[in-house]
Amino acid sequence: MAERGRPRCFEREDALRKAMNVFWCKGFEGASLSELTTAMGINSPSLYAAFGSKETLFLEAVELYRQTDGAATRQAFDAGTTAKEAIAALLETSSSCITHKKHNDSLQNHDGEAKSDLGQPTGCMVVLSALHCSNENQKVQEQLSSKRRETEVLIHERLLRGVQDGEISSEANIADIARFYVTILHGMSIQARDGACQDILLTIAKQAMLAWDSLTLETSREKNKAGQVAELI
Repeated sequence: MAERGRPRCFEREDALRKAMNVFWCKGFEGASLSELTTAMGINSPSLYAAFGSKETLFLEAVELYRQTDGAATRQAFDAGTTAKEAIAALLETSSSCITHKKHNDSLQNHDGEAKSDLGQPTGCMVVLSALHCSNENQKVQEQLSSKRRETEVLIHERLLRGVQDGEISSEANIADIARFYVTILHGMSIQARDGACQDILLTIAKQAMLAWDSLTLETSREKNKAGQVAELI
């Protein structure tokens, strides 16, 4: 008699990573149970025994993504010594992470899905995997929407620190600036999924940063400081 339930060699973390790649590529609703179990190397009873439901599996996969493939952008952002450096690092690092340094801007698999040179899905999983869901899956869509808003909040808080540090004018509209850069970030993810390579996304990131001075109403103190440094050089 065939063994039921999870196989003896079942490795939960390995199975979760494989599920993550399916969800990342197909989205929550686009990923069928058959595709998930095939990729994970388990049967349906094993999936439900280990994760409870497709929704729970998906949310765990999203958290795994944020802790692994998606972690570099947050680390780069946190390392910025100024608000401008933090946001520039966020955009530039994202251009690498969401393309996996893909060189061919038209590389796609037979299903029309953009793939990196390493065969991984392109774009950000948090941005792309649950943009639109049917009524019965609204909870999943809301969860991902909440996680996307977290990025905007992080940018907003970093901009406020920039105001406190004198880097950004107190007259600048911090909420609008945060929305602008998070929109650029999400748009880059869509571009990556459509096949854009890292070089294209880097250009977008650099163009977005050209708007920094006009958006932040660069303070006279910062302009004077820059002038003093230039004179010393």
